[in-house]
Amino acid sequence: MSGRHLAKQQPDSFAFSKKGETEAKYWIAKYPKGKQRSAVIPLLWIAQKDNGGWLSEPAMRVVGDRLGMAHIRVLEVATFYTMFKLEPVGKHLIQVCGTTPCMLRGSGKLIKVCKNRIGEKNTVSADGKFTWEEVECLGACVNAPMVQISNADGDAYYEDLDEASMEKLLDDLAAGRAVKHGPQNGRMTSEPLGGAQTLIDKTLYNGSRAKPLKSIPNAPKAAGKAKAKAAPKKNTVIAGGKKAATPKKAAAPKAAAKIAKPKLLKKARKEGADNLKRISGVGPKIEGILNTLGVFHFDQVASWAKKEIDWVDEQLKFKGRITREKWIAQAKALIKGAGK
Repeated sequence: MSGRHLAKQQPDSFAFSKKGETEAKYWIAKYPKGKQRSAVIPLLWIAQKDNGGWLSEPAMRVVGDRLGMAHIRVLEVATFYTMFKLEPVGKHLIQVCGTTPCMLRGSGKLIKVCKNRIGEKNTVSADGKFTWEEVECLGACVNAPMVQISNADGDAYYEDLDEASMEKLLDDLAAGRAVKHGPQNGRMTSEPLGGAQTLIDKTLYNGSRAKPLKSIPNAPKAAGKAKAKAAPKKNTVIAGGKKAATPKKAAAPKAAAKIAKPKLLKKARKEGADNLKRISGVGPKIEGILNTLGVFHFDQVASWAKKEIDWVDEQLKFKGRITREKWIAQAKALIKGAGK
């Protein structure tokens, strides 16, 4: 592993932002008294976010003092993990996946765009807006090639890229325009291009979503099963001269549960979006989908009732996840902990 050193030019001091301070207290409280050092990685990550995307030497000292750690121990952690940047980076840190699936699908062309637009990797562009680096697998192989971009708004994936869409993505970020997370070619999450085609009746398929099959065509008929005996008709006389009981009417099927779209926002409020990844079960990918839907704040999640949960479940394609992982209770606890 190559040596990793602190930047030659360092700021005079560092302090957590109001939001960073709240998050730092949250992580420290997760560990029992005397074990606060276990929060060193999350605190370094928060400090890096509050320091413009890189870790300064004063920031490491603040983290060490907060956790009762020798400063050298904090430095050892920061220099070991490449997720921590020891020198200033641009406003948008672009991580290009160069692992085999992305490379086969054209990540080399994305690297070419970055070199032409930004310069050599791990350097800051002339306008101070970009830094890029090549990384190993980011886990979105089905949507290769892809990049992860980290900035003040968080960390998000941009997938199904090519030279043209990568150029447009950089143009939009440079101009401060809103950018869409996820696939950049019109694909819905990881579905096939053109939409899901599983169990589609080909006789009805016209290039768009078609009706699902009611039954599988040409399926072999089940053999060896005797025909079910017909139920006796009303008032039919059977053995012993007694009439058969009138069969009871089948209960009417219950109406399907109603679902309703929750209250969504076009953009985050003035104070900025909440870090939805603090909800256990929400990672960068799901946070990006929630933001795309219009969910940016804990109080939005906390307000969901059963019918809203069902609607969000359908959008996330993870039926039951919200209830199983207790997102609502977590969101309420986060609001209370933040003093909202």
